[in-house]
Amino acid sequence: MTSTRSFDGTAHGVPSAYRMAARPAAAPVVAVMAPASTAAAGGRASRSGARSVVALLALLGIAAAVAAFGSLISAPAIAGWYSETRTPMWNPPNAVFGPVWTILYTLMSVAAWLVWRSPDSEPRTRALRLYVVQLALNAVWTPAFFGLGALVGAPGVWVALGIIVALDIAILATIIRFGEVSRIAAGLLVPYWFWALFATTLNAAIAVLAR
Repeated sequence: MTSTRSFDGTAHGVPSAYRMAARPAAAPVVAVMAPASTAAAGGRASRSGARSVVALLALLGIAAAVAAFGSLISAPAIAGWYSETRTPMWNPPNAVFGPVWTILYTLMSVAAWLVWRSPDSEPRTRALRLYVVQLALNAVWTPAFFGLGALVGAPGVWVALGIIVALDIAILATIIRFGEVSRIAAGLLVPYWFWALFATTLNAAIAVLAR
């Protein structure tokens, strides 16, 4: 017999055999928790090594395809109607855009790769979905601005302005979601967001001046 006390201080006798038999109840918890940690480790392992390199190259390739598509659409317009369009005084030389976008697409791809490499989770899934959304808006903006601008003039530029504002919001949302998974990945997208905001001011000014 052992003696225990209740909340009111009253002593009660408890058989020692009963006290010893109650202890093993905590053991199954370890068995339940083990598969979760094993699955997480397996997820990390499956996204390392050669597969990780392939994923990075794929993300870089997708970004390069978006950039190439934009160049094919914009090149004729830059030599045509855009060269005759009034632009704001802070509009940089056309030669600046190519190198800047190359750097930004690279940073963007690396950021997405860092998030992709993280363990499976709902924040990771949401972050990658938003990345796809902003990349799609990015791809749509170029034909909207340069294509519609060439076809219908000012109305097309105003349509492009609506798209790039949506892109600004999507990039910010992506940064926030990336931050839930990797702060480094979120930081890599900040220059991209600043440049998109700058491009938004150019789009807005050109739309106003084109009226």
